[in-house]
Amino acid sequence: MKRLAARLQNVDDRWVSYVNQRWRCRVMDWIMPRVTHLGGAGFSLAFLAAWWLLIDSFARYWALEGLVALVFSHLVVRLGKHFWHRLRPYLEISGLFITSDALQDYSFPSGHTTAAFSLAVVWVLHLPWLAWILFPLAMLVGLSRIYLGLHYPTDVIVGIWLGTAFAAGSHFVFLQY
Repeated sequence: MKRLAARLQNVDDRWVSYVNQRWRCRVMDWIMPRVTHLGGAGFSLAFLAAWWLLIDSFARYWALEGLVALVFSHLVVRLGKHFWHRLRPYLEISGLFITSDALQDYSFPSGHTTAAFSLAVVWVLHLPWLAWILFPLAMLVGLSRIYLGLHYPTDVIVGIWLGTAFAAGSHFVFLQY
């Protein structure tokens, strides 16, 4: 089991280094720090509040469905960070380019990616045509976390899974009422 974990860490290290160093260019350096905030708490909560306040139909309850998915998925994210003290890539891998506002908490799983998928999946379950817009945006949030040296690919993959699972669960519960 330890060998498998070491191999996975090695693959994670290589992918973070590759994305963070080889994809580096002015356009990505400008886009990624901005895109990453689409998965942040401020944007997520502001989006849900705006949807609730501005939509005057049954669709306003999508915001409540999204909030449930967001809250419960982030409880699991917090537990994950508490139990798996995985240091962020920029603290473990020398030579990574990082932003000035580097985070000090643990890496696993990616909360930004979880949030992006929690909201994207809720909206796609209601309006499937939005998948063409929201899934690439949510994936870009996850990629931005790797590009910025803040998360490993496995952190992002688990964030995708958590966000999707809790959004689907929330949607199922809301369908019952």
